[in-house]
Amino acid sequence: MIRRSFGVAACAAFAACAAPTPPVAPQRPAATVAPSFSASCVTSASPPKPFRVRVTLGPDVAKSPLSGRLIVFLTDAKQKRDVIKFDLSDPRAVWMAADEVPSLAPGATFELDPDRLAFPEPLSHAKPGTYAMMALLDVDHSFARGGMGGGDVRSAVTNVSFDAAPSGAIDLRLDTIVEAPPPVVETDSLRIARVPSPLLSAFYGRTIEMRATVVLPPSAIKDAKHKVPTAYVIAGFGAREDSVFKRAEQIAAGMASGAIPELAFVMLTGALPTGHHVFADSVNDGPWSRALVEELIPALEKRYPLVPRANARFLNGHSSGGWSTLWLQITHPDFFGGTWSTSPDPVDFHVFTSFDATPGSTDNAFRTKSGAPRNLFRIGDRDIVSFEEFAKIEAVQGEYGSVIGTFEWVFSPKGDDGRPLKLFDRVTGEQDPNVQRAWEKWDIRKVMEAKWTTLAPKLKGKLHIFCGGADNVHLEVPTERLCTWLREKGSDATCEIVPGKGHFDLYGVGPTALAAKDGLFARISSEMRRAFDGLKR
Repeated sequence: MIRRSFGVAACAAFAACAAPTPPVAPQRPAATVAPSFSASCVTSASPPKPFRVRVTLGPDVAKSPLSGRLIVFLTDAKQKRDVIKFDLSDPRAVWMAADEVPSLAPGATFELDPDRLAFPEPLSHAKPGTYAMMALLDVDHSFARGGMGGGDVRSAVTNVSFDAAPSGAIDLRLDTIVEAPPPVVETDSLRIARVPSPLLSAFYGRTIEMRATVVLPPSAIKDAKHKVPTAYVIAGFGAREDSVFKRAEQIAAGMASGAIPELAFVMLTGALPTGHHVFADSVNDGPWSRALVEELIPALEKRYPLVPRANARFLNGHSSGGWSTLWLQITHPDFFGGTWSTSPDPVDFHVFTSFDATPGSTDNAFRTKSGAPRNLFRIGDRDIVSFEEFAKIEAVQGEYGSVIGTFEWVFSPKGDDGRPLKLFDRVTGEQDPNVQRAWEKWDIRKVMEAKWTTLAPKLKGKLHIFCGGADNVHLEVPTERLCTWLREKGSDATCEIVPGKGHFDLYGVGPTALAAKDGLFARISSEMRRAFDGLKR
């Protein structure tokens, strides 16, 4: 979300250094203490930096100038590696510095200030020793949502040694194009569907296709007239088309072995350059909810042997996909026959992972009233990354398409610069009351409260919500708040908070090897099939 252009005006904080981002339409699927953080701007009159990194674009990797986000990685050289990767589970193991490159011609060199925008500290703060360094040019600004991807250009991993504080110039050469994953290949059971969307095309001003991977069960392959119920499975934040296809292959194998009951599975992503559109109708991302129910699903039901009725349309998704499916079920209660939503993104904004984001709240996004840092990411009982640290990580990696930024692209009103307004100041953590009020209409619990008299009979038997009791980003807290409210209202919703389970291992339930990895999905699939069999007449 951040593009930066610097001139002679100095600024005091990294957020003030941001320049507007050119609009990008969707093209492809797609208790800690805050550290010190370099956030000063470099002016044209600044003296030469004592430590700098010079990055040259190899003449053989591009025929024309490239632009993108340049990220330089620094880590210890004890482990031999071909590539350096940042891992949120150990965020201080790899240091990063970044800048925007507007145009870098083949053979030309860009000089990066490794202190201006860096995490966890300015790179010049590295202690004497031997380090491994690598440069990456993120050409499509997708690193924040999916890491290094096809078409990006990187350098080799180079060892450097400092006898004292880093100084002088380090030279790195961008000479390797990151390979894209091989294209997916259709089979009898796996089909790739692309459906033009007039609604989205009108919004973006050019032709937009909705994409899906369709998994057909053996019975539908043998007899094209044999129609089956459908599970619409929405992947979480950062999922790429190739990873979704691999998941589809696993499901097809599960049905072939009998471990998963016969359904059609339509695999979807919410991937956009801005993050994840969560199949909502957003002023910034477009009418993805309407496009799904009015265009994509009707087209698929004509093209494939899918039962075209509400009681044969089911929803399943995890994380951002979990929020998406719950949102679709409550906003289209007559169109879908039930949702099985797992570890959904915050469904009650009183606890937006770690702070109250509802109108009137004076919570600081970064610190509690006592000044303690708010944790965002934990592993078991260990706090790993605070909310403030995570915001700074995204500022380096690129806020455009980031985890935090994706919420603002969906929930926030559009600002004067054409980009969504921020919920909180990225330097101070202070929330914007106007944005809080705008977000209220996306608070799932609030929406359900306002419409419960109408929704209650339409949602009978349709809500199934699961979350790990030790969710890595604390999603069990807003989930439990919603579940408590549903119980108070007498809803028959299934709400399960699974003790000890985190965000990434929730689906591992059962004694066998398969069940230990994916038992919850087998259970969900069986419940969908039973729901259809019980209602199909």
